[in-house]
Amino acid sequence: MTAPDIRVVADAFDQGEELNRFTAMAGPAGAVVSFSGIVRDEGGMLQALEIEHYPAMTDRAIRAIADQAASRWALSAVLVIHRHGRLCPGEVIMMVATASLHRQAAFEAAEFLMDYLKSRAPFWKKAFTAGGAEWVAARDSDEDALDRWR
Repeated sequence: MTAPDIRVVADAFDQGEELNRFTAMAGPAGAVVSFSGIVRDEGGMLQALEIEHYPAMTDRAIRAIADQAASRWALSAVLVIHRHGRLCPGEVIMMVATASLHRQAAFEAAEFLMDYLKSRAPFWKKAFTAGGAEWVAARDSDEDALDRWR
């Protein structure tokens, strides 16, 4: 497997361009799976989401998660792009892509990465609404999702 491509960026990125680049460099893959997360506004009140992180800590944690995925599944490539800074509803917040000879490994590795990124990557999120700002608390459902990987 090539070294995981891990990026934490402030600027928006083109998902199609990233997926095309990833697929071209993924080596002898028979399957490429990608997932993009979008800032959601479930209640119609969100004005913005601010994401903070400590770069060295975040990079180290995401690389460890990617290395775990690579040790569990036969992957030829892994991509993780996560944004930080101020994001509005509808903006792409992150993207994960995995490549493998077989689709099951690519799907499972992508789900594993998503579950661990959601609960273990050191990002702090603050939601801004007309009523003010508050830190976003961890969800029990995100922690529960990790149980299937233990």
